[in-house]
Amino acid sequence: MKISDLLRLSTDNLRRRKGRTALTVIGVVVGTFSIIIMISLGIASNQQNEEMLASWGDLTQITIYNYPGSSAMAEVPTLDDAMLDQIRSFSNVVGVTPMYQAMNMTAIAYSGQRDRYMTYLWEMYGVDMDAMEAMGFQLISGSFVTSDMKFSKKQIPVVVGEHFAYSFEDTRKSYNSGKRQRYWGETDALGNPIPPFVDIDKDKMVLRLTAYDSNGNEKTKEYELVVVGVFLQDDAKGYFTNSGLAMRVSDLKMLSREYQTLSGNRSQVVMGQSQNQSNGYESVLVKVDDVDHVADVEQQIKDLGYETYSMTQIREEMQANVAKSQMILGGTAAVALLVAALNIANTMMMSIYERTKEIGVMKVLGCEVKKIRNMFLIEAGAIGLLGGVIGVALSYLASALLNNLPMISAMLGVNLDLSGLMGGLMGGMGGMGMGGAISVIPPWLVLLGLGFSTLVGVLSGLWPAVRATKISALEAIRHE
Repeated sequence: MKISDLLRLSTDNLRRRKGRTALTVIGVVVGTFSIIIMISLGIASNQQNEEMLASWGDLTQITIYNYPGSSAMAEVPTLDDAMLDQIRSFSNVVGVTPMYQAMNMTAIAYSGQRDRYMTYLWEMYGVDMDAMEAMGFQLISGSFVTSDMKFSKKQIPVVVGEHFAYSFEDTRKSYNSGKRQRYWGETDALGNPIPPFVDIDKDKMVLRLTAYDSNGNEKTKEYELVVVGVFLQDDAKGYFTNSGLAMRVSDLKMLSREYQTLSGNRSQVVMGQSQNQSNGYESVLVKVDDVDHVADVEQQIKDLGYETYSMTQIREEMQANVAKSQMILGGTAAVALLVAALNIANTMMMSIYERTKEIGVMKVLGCEVKKIRNMFLIEAGAIGLLGGVIGVALSYLASALLNNLPMISAMLGVNLDLSGLMGGLMGGMGGMGMGGAISVIPPWLVLLGLGFSTLVGVLSGLWPAVRATKISALEAIRHE
C-alpha cells in the first residue's frame, strides 16, 4: 500500500464520519487558538515594555557611579582614564565615555554687541568625543570633535544641544519682560517660527569664566566657543542634548584649572570632590553591543567595586511578570488542548471498534501491520493539523480585532477602555490596551501552533493505532 493510498483511505474515513470528526477538530481549534492568543499577548506586552524602557533610557547603556557598590569594598578603585581603558577592553563593550562636570565653576556664554545675549552653562559636560557615535548620540548637523581639527588656544570646539540657541536671554530686557526670552516652537502673529536671538552658525559666542579672589576682586577669562556639531535632542541620554553642550574632557579640565587659578583656590571642588582627594570621574557611561550582554558587563563592573545603574533589572522584572502571566494563562490553554487530545484518542478508539472487520480483511489480504498503524496515525495527525489551521486562522482574526478594537468601538460610538482589563489579564505588565499592538503573532508562532497541534494529534492516536495492529485477523473477520 503506497503512501498515496494511505492518505486517500484516511481522508475517506474521516469524511464518512463528518459529525464526529468536526466535534473532535473543534477541541483542537479551541486549544490551539487559546495557546496562540495567550502567547501573542505576552509577545506584544514584551514589545511595549521594551519600547517604554527605551523611552526612559538606552537599554544597552550602563552608568557607573564612583562610590562603593553592593560589595561594600573598603576603598573604591580610582575611576580614571586607565580604569576606563580597562573597561573598554571588556567583551561586548563598544563605547565608554566619562560624563565630566566642573562643579562650582561659574561659566557664562555671551553673544551679540556688548554681550547683549547671555546664557548660564549649567548643562556643560566633558566627554570622550571619539566614543559619542558608538554611544548612540546623533547629530542633526556638523560632526563630533575629531583630533584632526585645528583650533587656537583661545578656542574651544563644542557640540551643542538642538535648542541651545534658545537658552540665550536678552540682557537689555527686564526680568519681568516677556521679550527677555525666546522659546523653541514659539510663533509670531502670522504663525511663523520666531528665531532665537543668537545664530550659532554665524554669531560669535564667548565663554567667560568669572571668579573672585580672596580679596573680593573680580577676575575673568574668555574663550571663543566654536560649534562643530548640533545634537539631535534625546533627553533619555541627557538633557544637554536639548539646551546644553559637550566638549572634550581635556578642554573642560583646562577650564576648571583656569577657574581655580582665577579664584586662587587650588582645592576648588571639582566633580563633587576636592581635587587633591579626587578619585577620578564621578560618573561614566558604558555602551554594550546588545541588550542581552548588559547584565554580564554590568556584573564585571560591579566586581571592580563600583555602583552601577542600567535598565536591565527593570527589564528582567517585567519579563518575569510577563512569563509568569503567560504560564498561568498558557496552562489554562494547555488544559483545553489536553481535552482535545483525549477527544482525538476517544474518536480513534471508536473508529477502530467500528472498523474491526475492515482491519481483519486488510490483514488477511497481506497488508503490513505498520501500514495499518500508519493509517490511523495519519487520521489522528490530520485532525490535529486541521484543527491547528483553523485555530491559527481564528487567532489572526482575534488578533486583528484586539488591535483595532479602539477604532471599531469609535465607529460604533462606544467608549471602550481596555487598559484596566488587559492590565489585569496580563498581570499589570503595563502598556496593554494603552496604545500599540495588543496582540502580535510572528511567523514562528504560527509554525509552532501548527506543529504542536499536529504532534498532539499524532501522539493522541498512537495508542489506538497500536491497539488496531494487535487485533486478530480471524476474530476481526468474524466481528459484526
